[in-house]
Amino acid sequence: MKKRQVLMAGVAGALTGAVAWFVPAMRRTPAERERLRRKTVNTKGRTGGATITDFRDGTLCYTYFVGGVEYTASQDVSALAELLPEDPRTLIERPAMLKYLPYNPANSILLCEEWSGLRFHPHAVAT
Repeated sequence: MKKRQVLMAGVAGALTGAVAWFVPAMRRTPAERERLRRKTVNTKGRTGGATITDFRDGTLCYTYFVGGVEYTASQDVSALAELLPEDPRTLIERPAMLKYLPYNPANSILLCEEWSGLRFHPHAVAT
């Protein structure tokens, strides 16, 4: 009987730990989850080259190659507007650097709070 009690206590402890880990993660807002995703890609990601293909409604669209595979992706950068040029459309058809997760190359970013792969001079005067 004692083995069964120990087993039940172990299962209860494991379930309590799982709930304690999952519940806070489920309470995160979409904006917080996106910020954490950017942070993860920035800290664990590899760099590569990309081409920005479009900008609309606060979203940068871009393409890039990893391992001979072409990826098309987009990133909502509306929360990072202060890091963009005055007219973000000037980035279209320009090269950029990206960071992507090596175990999931489709998970990529062009911009985050601590890093930017955008190639522009923020104080340049348009001619």
